[in-house]
Amino acid sequence: MSHTAHIPSHRKPRRSASKLALRAGVAGGVLSTIAVAGAAGPAQAEPVTETIEMPTLNADLSADLSSAVAASAEATQQSALDMELQAKEDAAAAKAAKEAKQAKAEAERKAEAEAKRKAEEKAKAEAQERASRSAERTTLAAASRSAVSSSDEGGSSAETSYGSSQATGSAAAVVAFARAQVGDAYVSGGTGPNSWDCSGLVQAAFRQIGVDLPRVSQDQSTAGTQVSLDNLQPGDILYWGGAGSAYHVAIYVGDGKFVGAQNPGTGVAERPMDYDRPTGAVRVL
Repeated sequence: MSHTAHIPSHRKPRRSASKLALRAGVAGGVLSTIAVAGAAGPAQAEPVTETIEMPTLNADLSADLSSAVAASAEATQQSALDMELQAKEDAAAAKAAKEAKQAKAEAERKAEAEAKRKAEEKAKAEAQERASRSAERTTLAAASRSAVSSSDEGGSSAETSYGSSQATGSAAAVVAFARAQVGDAYVSGGTGPNSWDCSGLVQAAFRQIGVDLPRVSQDQSTAGTQVSLDNLQPGDILYWGGAGSAYHVAIYVGDGKFVGAQNPGTGVAERPMDYDRPTGAVRVL
């Protein structure tokens, strides 16, 4: 038998790429060790008379390794693409949230500006209405004084009769409450306890006896039975302007006088009927 033995190569089942790579690495290491040992041995060492055939990487193993490398590269590329897509989605969401916040702030600013504009318009309209009422009252008062003056100049000594002068029962309570507020301030929309408008004072006076009147002068001027100014009784409601469209009201307190919240200049005051003669009167009691 020859000293040089040939180790036959038998085909074995395919192994996985990782196992084949490990096997190749081990073989390479063995060969390297043998080469180093040969180089470092004595010069007179006997020549090696046997050879060992090491397994080689065949075409199938090379193909498996190439496929594994390609798959790894593809997975890395896909991961990078996924991360880039996620970053773009996050940026788009942040931009949309910022734009929505800005739109909300702008809508709130516009709503606030609109509310302020409406409030200013309402205040202006109320001021104009108060000025109009004050002018109407001034004109009516001037006309009444002019009529009284003309009557005096004509030599008439007759006094105007306004009916009963003594308050009794519930009417006395209404009159007492109205007189107790004389000197309080006039404030448009005022309902007490220290400032009033004309209809607020009348409503509060009748509330003392359990009578619930409407809030505004227009409605108060039709709240009871219409009576003549020549047949007044204490507690009757006097009004200026038309019934149902009155712009001012007061309370007749007897002796030809009335108490009312007149205007910001006079506040709540007691005046003679001839000071500002009313248009009509209604009786609630």
